[in-house]
Amino acid sequence: LSNMGKEFRGTIADHPDFDAGSDAEALYDAMKGFGSDKEAILDLITSRSNAERQDIRAAYKSQFGKDLIDDLKYELTGKFERLIVVLMRPPAYHDAKEIKDAIKGAGTDEKCLIEILASRTNEQIHNLVAAYKDAYGRDLEEDVIGDTSGHFKKMLVVLLQGTREEDDVVSEDLVEQDAQDLYDAGEAQWGTDEAKFIMLLGNRSVIHLQLVFDEYQKIAEKSIEDSIKSELSGDFERLMLAVVQCIRSKPMFFAKRLYKSMKGLGTADNTLIRIMVSRSEIDMLDIRECFRLRYEKSLYNMIQDDTSGDYKRTLLKLCGGDDDMAGEFFPEAAQIAYKMWEISAMTKIQLRGTVRPYQNFDPASDAQGLRKAMKGFGTDEDTIIDIVAHRSNAQRQEIRQTFKSLLGRDLMADLKSELSKNLQRLILGLMMTPAEFEIKSLRNGVFTTVSTIIYLQVDYPSLYVYPYILTFFYIAYKKSLEDAIASDTSGHFKRILISLAQVHLHSSCIQTLTHSSYFVLYELIFYFNRIYIYIYIITCVYFPVRSVKNQPSYFADRLYKAMKGLGTDDRALIRIMVSRAEIDLFNIRKEFKETHDTSLHEFIQVETLVVSCVLLLIHTACICACVTGAIGR
Repeated sequence: LSNMGKEFRGTIADHPDFDAGSDAEALYDAMKGFGSDKEAILDLITSRSNAERQDIRAAYKSQFGKDLIDDLKYELTGKFERLIVVLMRPPAYHDAKEIKDAIKGAGTDEKCLIEILASRTNEQIHNLVAAYKDAYGRDLEEDVIGDTSGHFKKMLVVLLQGTREEDDVVSEDLVEQDAQDLYDAGEAQWGTDEAKFIMLLGNRSVIHLQLVFDEYQKIAEKSIEDSIKSELSGDFERLMLAVVQCIRSKPMFFAKRLYKSMKGLGTADNTLIRIMVSRSEIDMLDIRECFRLRYEKSLYNMIQDDTSGDYKRTLLKLCGGDDDMAGEFFPEAAQIAYKMWEISAMTKIQLRGTVRPYQNFDPASDAQGLRKAMKGFGTDEDTIIDIVAHRSNAQRQEIRQTFKSLLGRDLMADLKSELSKNLQRLILGLMMTPAEFEIKSLRNGVFTTVSTIIYLQVDYPSLYVYPYILTFFYIAYKKSLEDAIASDTSGHFKRILISLAQVHLHSSCIQTLTHSSYFVLYELIFYFNRIYIYIYIITCVYFPVRSVKNQPSYFADRLYKAMKGLGTDDRALIRIMVSRAEIDLFNIRKEFKETHDTSLHEFIQVETLVVSCVLLLIHTACICACVTGAIGR
């Protein structure tokens, strides 16, 4: 997956009729007189390779006795100027400048250091070191050592040597030993032998390490990424994760970096410019595919929405095309998805919930406490929240039963009459069995949108629960799930949804569905129009890959989308927080922080009001009582 093939995968290539002298004259004409022809400048520069731009720069100096970059700086302004100037620099010199800017002055831009040094090849590293020396008269390694510390510094120094074994070096006899050494250095002992991680991840070839990661999965029954997250911390953890991600797939690594640079308010323009320029002649097509696959939106469209003016037009030229437009869908995306599924098939993520069984559980006492909280004038919502959010679902079912046997009353009916709006919906959701909750969520308006597909593929707790969902659905609504879908949808859309509903009846559905999707996709391209191709790849390839391999990542994205922008999708927020609280909410919290650079705790606090205290208690239920009490206040 790290090498998408030998063919050219960039978006900027050598111009077929290149003439450095003619191009130099055209740029001079575009900048002379009052104002400048920015359209002509960006069209010319973005249609020439970097090597050709260097020839143009030399021709410009010999013809006009002026430095082209200086003239461009004078004529252009803002982010557009920065982008054009970066395009005119040799790649190694731009990397050198980025690192120089990252370590100069107070503070260090560790993310920039990590991105460049974790992703560059041996040759690129050697060119970078030489360019830094030439441009600044200083030794790059000494400057990095002077500005960083600890294991983070040691790994950066190893990467700066540019001595990683080449990809044709695979020591088959060492694969199992290296995997065992990594396991022994972390998971198998108290504390971590960081030196072993540094030595192996900093020197072995990409292909060798991919095999090591597969072997490690068998030994540890968890991914190397999960082990790094649990064994390392801080900038060192982020650096090692970046190295692993680049070994697995550089295009996916850069797709994630690009997404983070543009999501939310504001844009990390330095990151956006650096990646778009540096990858435009290497693997931009692969990055586009990974971006579309992971974020359900084309890179082109995200740039279009997040930038403006000549700056935007230049970035779109580097992007090279819109994968959301008809005819731009790449069949290679299915290959990426299938490869990701193959990798994930062995992966066993150690899932952790945040709500666990209450140690001193007494259903009679809790039943009396809830009754007292609802008696008389007004309702003690804090007590209800405290009891319900700190009991496991199994314990809540005991409370429901005890409430009825002791008091002769229906707890659900009492809660429904005493609470209102989102708080009522959330508390009732917590008090239902998983199957009851899932079927109510499914019935509440998912039949008319594509979220039906997503729900059928991902938003069910497990295959074990699915038959119960079908049974509850029939009992509650007097029709089968298939009949409900059939009456509310039509055409190919209906047939796909029904097939998805049926496939859940088989224990091997995920494996069968994902394998068959890969081979059937190409037939669909010839027989269905584009929208059905996308529906099919999303449902049958993309979502199973994301949900089976990394459900926490999927639900972290869903939570973010439920709360971002104006208004909150309270139903989605409640559904996910309730259904994942005892399964993997701890993992979701980690993924949310890693992907969105803010904690789920903070996001809930900002985006919700009445219901926030319950959600926060569910989110942090595994933390000591004093902390949850503070959060509740």
